[in-house]
Amino acid sequence: MSRSPHPRSTQGLSGFLRKSLAGVMQQTMDRRGYLVRAGVALGAGVAARHLHVDLIGPAAAATDDARPGTPVERKHTICSHCSVGCSVDAIVQDGVWVRQDTAFDSPINMGAHCAKGASVREHGHGEHRLRYPMKLVGGRYQRIGWDQAIEEVGSRLLRIREASGPDAVYWIGSSKHNNEQAYLLRKFVSMWGTNNTDHQARICHSTTVAGVAQTYGYGAMTNSFNDLHHTKAVLFIGSNPSEAHPISMLHFLHAKELGAKMIVVDPRFTRTARFAHHYVRIRPGTDIPFIWGLLWHIFQNGWEDKDYIARRTYGMDEVRKEVAKWTPEKVSDVTGVPEASVRLAAEMLAKNRPSSVVWCMGITQHHVGSANVRALSILQLALGNIGVAGGGANIYRGHDNVQGATDVGPNPDSLPGYYGLSEGAWRHYAAVWGVDYEWLVSRYASKALMEKPGMTVSRWFDGVLEQGRYVDQPRPLEAVVFWGHAPNSQTRLPDMKAAMQKLDLLVVIDPYPTMTAAMHGRTEGVYLLPACTQFETQGSVTASNRSIQWRERVIQPIFESKTDHEIMYLFAKKFGYANELCKHIKVVDDEPVVEDILREINRACWTIGYTGCSPERLKLHMRHKRDFDPTTLRAESGPCKGDYYGLPWPCWGTPEMRHPGTPILYDLSKPVAEGGLPFRANWGVEHDGRSLLAADGSAPQGSEIDTGYPEFDHVFLKKLGWWNELTPEEQAQAEGKNWKTDLSGGIIRVVVRHGCAPYGNARARCHVWNFPDPVPVHREPLLTPRRDLLAQYPTYDDRARFWRLPTLYRSVQAVDFSKDYPLIMTSGRLVEYEGGGDETRSNPWLAELQQAMFVEINPLDAARLGARTRQYVWVETPSGARLKVMALVTQRVPQGIVWMPYHFGGWWMGEDLLEHYPEGAAPIVRGEACNTGWTYGYDAVTMMQETKVSLCRIVAA
Repeated sequence: MSRSPHPRSTQGLSGFLRKSLAGVMQQTMDRRGYLVRAGVALGAGVAARHLHVDLIGPAAAATDDARPGTPVERKHTICSHCSVGCSVDAIVQDGVWVRQDTAFDSPINMGAHCAKGASVREHGHGEHRLRYPMKLVGGRYQRIGWDQAIEEVGSRLLRIREASGPDAVYWIGSSKHNNEQAYLLRKFVSMWGTNNTDHQARICHSTTVAGVAQTYGYGAMTNSFNDLHHTKAVLFIGSNPSEAHPISMLHFLHAKELGAKMIVVDPRFTRTARFAHHYVRIRPGTDIPFIWGLLWHIFQNGWEDKDYIARRTYGMDEVRKEVAKWTPEKVSDVTGVPEASVRLAAEMLAKNRPSSVVWCMGITQHHVGSANVRALSILQLALGNIGVAGGGANIYRGHDNVQGATDVGPNPDSLPGYYGLSEGAWRHYAAVWGVDYEWLVSRYASKALMEKPGMTVSRWFDGVLEQGRYVDQPRPLEAVVFWGHAPNSQTRLPDMKAAMQKLDLLVVIDPYPTMTAAMHGRTEGVYLLPACTQFETQGSVTASNRSIQWRERVIQPIFESKTDHEIMYLFAKKFGYANELCKHIKVVDDEPVVEDILREINRACWTIGYTGCSPERLKLHMRHKRDFDPTTLRAESGPCKGDYYGLPWPCWGTPEMRHPGTPILYDLSKPVAEGGLPFRANWGVEHDGRSLLAADGSAPQGSEIDTGYPEFDHVFLKKLGWWNELTPEEQAQAEGKNWKTDLSGGIIRVVVRHGCAPYGNARARCHVWNFPDPVPVHREPLLTPRRDLLAQYPTYDDRARFWRLPTLYRSVQAVDFSKDYPLIMTSGRLVEYEGGGDETRSNPWLAELQQAMFVEINPLDAARLGARTRQYVWVETPSGARLKVMALVTQRVPQGIVWMPYHFGGWWMGEDLLEHYPEGAAPIVRGEACNTGWTYGYDAVTMMQETKVSLCRIVAA
């Protein structure tokens, strides 16, 4: 990882550093120089110095002096990989992206990059991209034109719609789309007439969104990466930011230098664990017993924040009853963690406050993922760590815009802004879009299906393979459109391949062909349409900490690629609803204007405060990044003075209100107008005879209502005597509405003026009565080697209808695979690659850093199996899959557990699929996808896939 200047002094040094490094940065960079300059946590800089000379070739980038007199432009963009939100300064000459500079003025990355961020230029000019539309004919891809592609694909989709209904087509969106494209796609799919749409968030953090939202009110990270400067202790659990979010580690390492304690809980000794003061090795799938073990010691010693619990939480007594069952002996037996280790972790968190919890997919990707999330959320409530600087539930998201795509994009159970699918939500959006509500109803097969959540991306293939009578819609799926999504990021790939072969039509819209193009086994009915990268368009992107940043267009679309929103518009014209899609959005040369799309989001998404972040405000922030403090994220001077960087949502009211954004959710120390908030009143005012509203005195600073209160609507405003503070025009629009549906924004404006939160002031819920387990309980993994624990900790009952499909739990767990498959299998990330890996494995700068798919095996297991490092082995799973991968013998994993990265693809059970890709478009590095072997398992709330605990066996190849 690159070392940045001291975070508190970066602002003063940025000009000096920029000048002193200017000469160096303008020189052509060779591959060795790139690697050294990247300096990632992996130690790529050290590794580069040991590369053989013939592996290092000269770069082809031009310098500013190559063509004297040619203007050079500096474009401000954001890295398109993880969700940290690192700035990139792209240097463009004659329309060519010749160089990227480090953005020392960014308060988020302060000039630092990981290996992926240091090489993003390659994605704009990559040689392995899709170059033109293609069609599969006789098992080979042939070049076609865009007119033919839109006509043929559009006609085939319309025929399916006519014969089988709009729900027979599944639209897989993308967390790689910017906010505007994600929003427009949800609108596009709604006008097609289905809720069968989803994106990557389903398989990475849908359990986070559900669990955190049902506890606090909003399903998002509460604090920021930078806020870790204030922390005194951090629990990293199921999180490996040194590889998954490298630049985020800069902020924690600064806190560590100031004395913060670090606890890492992971079955594998990761590159993050090497920094830890206390490392805890846990049996996969036992997070809830461990968390309740922490709380057992906290309650036993009186370390909880009793006043905070009394004033701001609901249902902690029920938690205490469950926690009391988890004695130290029981926790150690189930988790494998010694009692002393659990107590030490609890003491470090409790005695070093404020303390923070950071989690990622090691927590979320379980069949009990939502319960895992809720347990951690409750832990932070018990310690009083929510709503304070240095505390928080800090959830590091995956793709660069997975937060924004979740907020405003293609979710199967909600319209943009988490409005849901009720008639009231649809009427709100009919008003925003300027279309008739009844016309929207007519686009769906029925009003009932219009208000029913669609299938999830994690199960779309079951929507093809399942018998029609078991699918909760008129017909099974017959066509699937992959719009920026890698199939190898999903589990049960053999079942997915079988579904691909059964479809009438398979469409891929992506800058890269993805593994979809090679794995399907079809001879016709497949189309590949080249989309632009995010560097060939402009728009906003939301980082994990809720800050929204504006990307400038770096280069014009290359080859024959088109922007995603232009492709949406072309299909909408073919389908006959282009005018409705862009009624309030200007279209230039078939491309909807991105700024107009954001302005429509501003008019629509009052629920989460995407209303104050106009294009003009976001662009101003990007031009004046240097004015924002790298710890508080607040601008202390300049035209953005008082704002928090990126206007982290909720940014209340209209842009004219100039709300500064909300850097820390649920912080009572600030007025609402300056970023303060209580917990959200989203579940009524009482339950079981107990109040759900916050105690007296628990309100944001300066609130004129110093008690708990419900969310605001026109009736509440009239009772308070505040209604006349709305203008006559606002009153006309707000009559009969609440804060979420008042398109004038008047209710929010008046409420915030009085120091109140539009969504009310309530208690956080420790007891969530609408979840399968109101208080989280341990349930053994579906494929567990601890069969002795099943009677006490069984899974859920099978469900006949869940997100439109039958879903199995108990019947899967009933089969004992542990004798034939004795090893526990888990998976995770590498710093070099991201997601399904198609972009990063096509990048020559990254490809040479990690050239082979592998499995980590403990030396004791390796000796028993005869496995040796760099030799191939077969990983076999109960699904019948066999993966040919290289062995890496290491003590990073304990005996009995093996680990694989999930970024690889392009092999299929020992076969290299190179010849099945379009010519020249295969990734440089190909390997088995670990998800080919992954087994059945889905979260009981969100249908999150299980990827962190299953069983396998290893045999020599």
